[in-house]
Amino acid sequence: MATLSNPIEQNEFRNHFVVIHPLDDAPETKVDTESLGPMPMTMSVRISLLSLRVYLILMMLLVLYHVLDMAKLFG
Repeated sequence: MATLSNPIEQNEFRNHFVVIHPLDDAPETKVDTESLGPMPMTMSVRISLLSLRVYLILMMLLVLYHVLDMAKLFG
């Protein structure tokens, strides 16, 4: 059986949203990383990560050299 309702009231409920504060909401389940295995990497990813590692080590050495140069440890 169809119920008769006022179209104006339906329009009011159509744009009605309930806002729940995150502290009052139910906690969500977290991802279990213990069951994950090692991630497969392609050769291009390995080369990219290796070059990034070499770049970061080189930048750290340059910063160390600059600090030692400012301390006048090099003639």
